[in-house]
Amino acid sequence: MAKEKTVYVCSECGGVSPKWQGKCPSCNAWNTLIESVPESTAPTKNRFASLAKTSGVAVLGDIDAVDMARTPTGHDELDRVLGGGMVEGGVVLIGGDPGIGKSTLLLQALDSLQRSGQRTLYVTGEESGAQVALRARRLGLDNSQVSVLAEIGLEKILATLEATRPDVAVIDSIQTVYSEQLTSAPGSVAQVRECAAHLTRYAKASGQSDGDTRGRATSIVLVGHVTKEGALAGPRVLEHMVDTVLYFEGDTHSSFRLVRAIKNRFGAVNEIGVFAMTEKGLKGVSNPSAIFLSQHAEPVPGSCVMVTLEGTRPMLVEIQALVDSGGPSPRRLSVGLDKDRLAMLLAVLHRHAGVACMDQDVFVNAVGGVRISEPAADLAVLLSITSSLRGKPLPKGFFAFGEVGLAGEVRPAPRGQERLKEAAKLGFSVAVVPKANLPKNLKSKDFEGLTIHAVERVEEAMTVVRDLA
Repeated sequence: MAKEKTVYVCSECGGVSPKWQGKCPSCNAWNTLIESVPESTAPTKNRFASLAKTSGVAVLGDIDAVDMARTPTGHDELDRVLGGGMVEGGVVLIGGDPGIGKSTLLLQALDSLQRSGQRTLYVTGEESGAQVALRARRLGLDNSQVSVLAEIGLEKILATLEATRPDVAVIDSIQTVYSEQLTSAPGSVAQVRECAAHLTRYAKASGQSDGDTRGRATSIVLVGHVTKEGALAGPRVLEHMVDTVLYFEGDTHSSFRLVRAIKNRFGAVNEIGVFAMTEKGLKGVSNPSAIFLSQHAEPVPGSCVMVTLEGTRPMLVEIQALVDSGGPSPRRLSVGLDKDRLAMLLAVLHRHAGVACMDQDVFVNAVGGVRISEPAADLAVLLSITSSLRGKPLPKGFFAFGEVGLAGEVRPAPRGQERLKEAAKLGFSVAVVPKANLPKNLKSKDFEGLTIHAVERVEEAMTVVRDLA
């Protein structure tokens, strides 16, 4: 029997190569070619013809722009990340490590939606209906009326969606779904891309079918597996198809979880929701700043609080630094912050503030497992490093934020006044911020009890901190 011929498909762009190569010939990405079975070349019927309607050309100004109706999920933190709730006809892709809580949160959300009068459907490809019911009982969702379908065939799933017309449907997970039109195995690049395209087309066209008196399109949530690097498995085109991409973050050994919006056509990007894992499932945390601040009885060296901006929410996060004597090759390690930026900041600290760390090991950590990608953390990182190096703690109730440039200047952070208001609300009293972020009305009640030191350069910030100590 002749060996079945295989091809190699790029997981990034979907390009096909007859043999394995280190670099994809189509998009030049490295180590992305995955072996799969080629699809049949026999002529087939257009599989998308029955799912979408062709519309005529229209002038943009003549199109009636209607605000998308949103349906709250019953979980404030999830609604915040989604931009207010589930959008009619929207497609959400949510990914995260195994066991982090994706299925738990979605089952809780579906139960809340069902109890508020929405028609819901939970399609499980990894568990049986009895296993889903057992988890619902563990979560305290007694007598839940959520409809459950244990199926992995795409055609049967679409037929069920057409028959039941749910308001919200969850597909857990997209990697287990397969189409009979393709010969490759479930989870392959071709199957994931094809199944996601069908489900997306159905969501967009479900409220426009002939004879549909409900007039409401189905919102679909796709659960996606992640690779060992933390990226969503399957082709990158999957993220371009959907309206919203959410990522679960957090350590499985910790009770706290973060849900971050990487893409959102109906809300703010980079918005986060904070949840606590309890015996009854995931519960929203209304004041996440308390999680990311260590509870020290007295100020300790190497600790500086900053106000970061996650989407539309300002949050206080503690930056910790430890500077210790190193060997001939000192280490530079950062957790939750950009590693390359740490090396740059140490060079700026030496050149413009005269603080040398070339023979020291430097470790920087963002408390609570949060990841800070914005440059507004620069000033807090530098102040925590100098505090650890000198062995002197920063004043009680102190915080700082601001971007630091290579010339030693301290640049403003976006929405600085909102950051200051959040810190003042939580009882912080001393701030070092860029001069451009200094509020015009310091006598406002929002800044009552807050002493603000505005600086333009790194050396000014160091002088202010020494005087306060």
